Amino acid sequence: MGAAMRSETESGRAAARALLGGARAGFGGVRPPDLPGAWTAFDEEVRRVHSRSYPPPPGTRLETRLCDPDGHVREAALRDPKAPLPLVAIRCADWVPAVRDLARQVLAGALAADPGRTLTALVPLVLRLGRREQGGWALELFDTALRAKEPVLAPWARPARPARWGRPARWGRPARPARTLTGEVPDTVMAWLRRSGDLQVRRYAARLTLESGQFGVRELARRAAVESDPLTSRLWAEAAMAAMAADGPDGGPDDEAVDTLLGGHVPMVRACGVTALRRAGRAAEAARHLTDRSALVRACARWAVKQAGGDPYALCRELIEDPERVFPYAVTGFAECAGRADAPLLRALLDHPAGAVRAAALAGLRPLEGPVDVERLLPLLDDPSASVAREAALCLLSSAVRLDAAPLEARLGADRPAHTRRAAFRLLRARGGAAALRASRALARDPDPSLRALALGPGG
Repeated sequence: MGAAMRSETESGRAAARALLGGARAGFGGVRPPDLPGAWTAFDEEVRRVHSRSYPPPPGTRLETRLCDPDGHVREAALRDPKAPLPLVAIRCADWVPAVRDLARQVLAGALAADPGRTLTALVPLVLRLGRREQGGWALELFDTALRAKEPVLAPWARPARPARWGRPARWGRPARPARTLTGEVPDTVMAWLRRSGDLQVRRYAARLTLESGQFGVRELARRAAVESDPLTSRLWAEAAMAAMAADGPDGGPDDEAVDTLLGGHVPMVRACGVTALRRAGRAAEAARHLTDRSALVRACARWAVKQAGGDPYALCRELIEDPERVFPYAVTGFAECAGRADAPLLRALLDHPAGAVRAAALAGLRPLEGPVDVERLLPLLDDPSASVAREAALCLLSSAVRLDAAPLEARLGADRPAHTRRAAFRLLRARGGAAALRASRALARDPDPSLRALALGPGG
């Protein structure tokens, strides 16, 4: 359970305990739950307190009576017109058929009376309730409403109003633009769901939108590029790729859509853009993505370059042979297509002034070199760059049992940088024996709290 979910759960439990204890709700009192996890935790906490209390606490509040263990009490509470809709939605998945049927009638009536407000308030909760044995009914009801041919307007939507002038002109009224909180006109519930901060809601809205087929390839690519959730962005990107693969009136992929995909935040989206370059007749441009920060995008770029008749190995080697053009991802990209014969070229980069380049060279050498050269790697634990020291420790890890403990223990002193002490401790811990025990005791008194936690933690 993540921190956000723990916070939701605790807020719901606290509200339940307070109301059962006689506190008043509303302004100046107990704040009602406002998130899906808080409402479900509120329901569970009321039942838990009832099961552990004798006599049971008095159920005077409507909210607690809706969660009472007695089905007759819950059923009677549902007949109150002020019943909170989130608890009504929870009761739609109730284990008592009479309670469940009445709650469904109430929820269906609320949806018919005010669909915009009901959907925006309850979709996150209903999505979570859909995993319960009886929770599918409310989700199907909302699916039907959201898939309707006429879109459901958001409760805050206000259409544009044209200007109208009378005689004299001062009796007229100026034009008024449409009010929108989602940037779309008209402002619909589905548009709000697509912009929700809840990942499950955004994924749900993306699937429903793709089923409707309302967006063109450029809008699909734009949504894929700006989406930060990997799963949602993959849905948009795959839909954009399918639209570009279909035979359209333009006879090929949309160049603007391809460029949008190439600028995406998520690696999967950029990989789709690189793959689309070949179909768009722009496979030569894939060479620019051989040094992308994502291994997935680099692999797609190597494939696209090969399909165009190019040599990704030669292109990557050309980049790292020029000291002015070399940068960390260029080194990583070259290492992914290099062989053992290229180890000297990577070894020469260990003297590069940029620590990130030295670290990338070490990471690339690890799978290429044979026996570990301890005499060359051990001094790199003292490198001023923490990433270089970390990569050096990873290279030495397989030979830790053969390392001399004395040089490593000397690097645990407080006069050494924290990253050097960390790398030396990891090697001593992998070496085991009395040296590992002495290292743990030394770092248990280290001034750096993260190193103390490492020494006192599992395996320390």
